[in-house]
Amino acid sequence: MPISIAVGEEAIAAANAEEEVVEEPKPQASLELKIRKSMDGNLMITDHIDIDVIIMPGSNKVLVVAKEHLTEDVYDSQDRLFKYLGKKGLIDLSSVRSGNVYGSMEGKYIAETFNGADPVQTITFGIGKFMDEERPYFMYSSRMADEETDRVTEPDNTTSLGDVEHRSSKGSVPIDPTGGLYGNLRGTIGMFESTENE
Repeated sequence: MPISIAVGEEAIAAANAEEEVVEEPKPQASLELKIRKSMDGNLMITDHIDIDVIIMPGSNKVLVVAKEHLTEDVYDSQDRLFKYLGKKGLIDLSSVRSGNVYGSMEGKYIAETFNGADPVQTITFGIGKFMDEERPYFMYSSRMADEETDRVTEPDNTTSLGDVEHRSSKGSVPIDPTGGLYGNLRGTIGMFESTENE
């Protein structure tokens, strides 16, 4: 790289003007994520229905924790994420292990830069692409859960014969605490007793 020296006020002002004109590089790609930054600089991605992903730039780690309860779906999602990142060459697959938080998995991402790329932006973009691929899965799961809730809370009252009306009494066995089926039996037994006494 050549070294240039500016002598005189005009030359210094011209050199400073050239340095200030340096343009910010335009982003090569973009995506949307639900992400926030913690007090210690970690990035927390909360898009997924089963897991939360935490990028730790201080230790070059990706930590994946369960969103609510640890289930087989959570483990499968964690496994799919690390396999995806490993296939893309973003993490060291030999570093993937269980984390110090119950039910979590962690792995180290590649911290060396390639062509001037920021490793934190690269791993964030890789996780974002994984979320895009998973979106149909957790949209389907959410829709199925909503349909099951609707089925239980607002049942369909129609049958092949039409609407089923609500009545206080249904069926062939009467539900009458004073008479009903047992009351008739008592009356029949009383009738037999009265004939024997005569």
